[in-house]
Amino acid sequence: MIKAVKNIVRQHEGKLTSALRLANGGHGLGRLPEARVPDATTTMVCGFCSTGCGLNVHLKDQRAVGMTPATEYPVNLGMACPKGWEALEVLKADDRATQPYLRKPSGKLEPVDWDRAMRTFVDEFKSIQAKHGPDSLAFISTGQIPTEEMAFLGSLAKFGMGIRHGDGNTRQCMATSVVAYKQAFGFDAPPYTYADFEASDVLVFIGANPCIAHPIMWERVLRNPNDPRIVVIDPRKTETAIAASNHLPINPKSDLTLLYAMARELIGQGLVDEEFVRSHTHDFDLFAAHLETFTLERAEEVSGIPADEIRRIAEMIGRGERVSFWWTMGVNQSYEGVRVAQAIINIALMTGNIGQPGTGANSITGQCNAMGSRLFSNTTNLLGGRDFTHESDRQTVADILNIDARRIPDQNGWAYDQIIEGIALDKIKGLWIIATNTVHSWINQKHARAMLDKLDFLVVQDMYHSTETAAQADLVLPAAGWGEKEGTFINSERRIGPLKRVAAPPGQAMADFHIFKLVAHYWGCDELFSEWNDPADVFESLRELSRNQPCDFTGIGGYEMLDQNGGIQWPYRSESGDDAQERRLFEDGRFYHADGKARFCFDQPKPMPEPPDMKYPLVLLTGRGTASQWHTQTRTGKSAILRKLYPQSIYVEINHADGERFEIEHGKTIIVESRRHRIRAKSFLTNTVRPGQIFIPMHYETVNRLTRADFDPYSRQPSYKACAVAIRNVHYTDVDEEE
Repeated sequence: MIKAVKNIVRQHEGKLTSALRLANGGHGLGRLPEARVPDATTTMVCGFCSTGCGLNVHLKDQRAVGMTPATEYPVNLGMACPKGWEALEVLKADDRATQPYLRKPSGKLEPVDWDRAMRTFVDEFKSIQAKHGPDSLAFISTGQIPTEEMAFLGSLAKFGMGIRHGDGNTRQCMATSVVAYKQAFGFDAPPYTYADFEASDVLVFIGANPCIAHPIMWERVLRNPNDPRIVVIDPRKTETAIAASNHLPINPKSDLTLLYAMARELIGQGLVDEEFVRSHTHDFDLFAAHLETFTLERAEEVSGIPADEIRRIAEMIGRGERVSFWWTMGVNQSYEGVRVAQAIINIALMTGNIGQPGTGANSITGQCNAMGSRLFSNTTNLLGGRDFTHESDRQTVADILNIDARRIPDQNGWAYDQIIEGIALDKIKGLWIIATNTVHSWINQKHARAMLDKLDFLVVQDMYHSTETAAQADLVLPAAGWGEKEGTFINSERRIGPLKRVAAPPGQAMADFHIFKLVAHYWGCDELFSEWNDPADVFESLRELSRNQPCDFTGIGGYEMLDQNGGIQWPYRSESGDDAQERRLFEDGRFYHADGKARFCFDQPKPMPEPPDMKYPLVLLTGRGTASQWHTQTRTGKSAILRKLYPQSIYVEINHADGERFEIEHGKTIIVESRRHRIRAKSFLTNTVRPGQIFIPMHYETVNRLTRADFDPYSRQPSYKACAVAIRNVHYTDVDEEE
């Protein structure tokens, strides 16, 4: 078989797709679907952010030659952000991974064929398991690949390879909201539809800057015909805050005290929907008792917002007819983010602002398929939002997938931070990273780099060989990108949308799905996945796995139905017969706990783990810098147009008063230093940040050398948004930022 694979690879210019076709005939690796793009124009979901815009891809000879936003797609209605316009261009980069690379004894990554790559992968990982036990391996997944590939990876790793510890990079962005929804509603269930942006008369954005981070969602806000009041709660004067009716520039990490004070004020002003609370919730009396000490005066002292302003906003919320609450990373990426998210949910519940048009406690997702990851990556949840620790859930999944239930772990695996610390403790020896750039994005980056170097074997599977993480790999596997494979994404409003193959991956690169298929074969567990010959087969399994779950979409007939309907939001049950393009949850007031009622969840605020002091007197804020950058710039950095739309060099926003205090001039290279590292950045004096705070966009590679590794105890999400730093001018004795 090995010789045959090698021959086919050579005969077809190294294309692994040819090897798969051969293997289909003699060894069961599976058939490769041809591109389903017969029309001159085909519509598919964008692969950048969670908005999930529809893009019309224009084809010539069945290859993509251009792209425009889809005017009829119910998400974006003919709009696109700069990243969407450039989605095809980033596929053409010179640093695409086009063949496997293996690190040789010389220390250099050198090209090898797929057979050598797969043999090395399997031999190294099995050797680690034999020497250190089955839990010595782990994988880190992503919110960037189709749902079908996520499900295949999680099933392959946990059911086939015996790897219990696996997590996704969605831990960095959405874990807080997942836990908050589960505890409050009984299931991870963002309740809204994008139509709510246009139906509200009051919109409250907390730790969210949609004008930059989700510009198409902001466009939907601008279409609101109700002349809505827009409230922004954010330490920084963001682009969204500038456009708001009211901006509350709170002190960093004072959200919980502020929100509790607002809830107390709602009770004091008699603005609670008592009928809704009585009929549809639990523990309100306990919550009300908890609020007794959260006076307006306490909130003013902690948050810096005047008591009268807090009172006015509470009254605006309480008297609004249709109030919606929106949050994203400013809430999620916090050491107490779960309780902050639930403080938002509590206000929505106590005012009855849920389940109706223009309402909701609404978490805005980050990555293009974070929602798919949350339900079907098989990392922290068993497939379909189930629980690994429940025997009945394990048996249900085993029956659907026709596998032995004993193959399914009966314990939860480690979260992302626990995997990294497992390396430090010599418990994790081998790691497989798929479509994420850990070295850039993980908190306290210097520590992350050291941990990856400590591994016995690191496999990185990515569409680019140039990422900071790939540079540390022992083996690099070349993957296809968005537009080069098929499947589905699930966006922030729970809309399942189609992804299509409109271009061929370069060289020997191929879809992650087929890499997983090949790994299964070389590992010797391919019989478990013999029915998954293409992504459409996996989608059929996912439909069944969703049955009778809150996310039930058994009524979706397949990819063609998604294509015809502009995507479909879950739930969409087989008996529903509902062809509505917009559907929100909890319209009947029933939630997903066994008694059908939502829970009020709360706790005491905790102090910032690393407050400023004499040596490090400033608070570092991080976040999205521009609509033209995305996360670690792995893709957006490949577009010449997108590069022109943001500064190429890292910069730091500093208030004018702090510039004067520390003798910093505008536009000069300065030192920013935390207890963990120091970096150089160009100073930008501005009033968008308040005195005592600075802001650095997260997209630049060095920023996470500064951040401190604190985590929410419930969600284990990293707290990126606040740590103590100092700034100063560069001294002639300073070495570079690698110091």
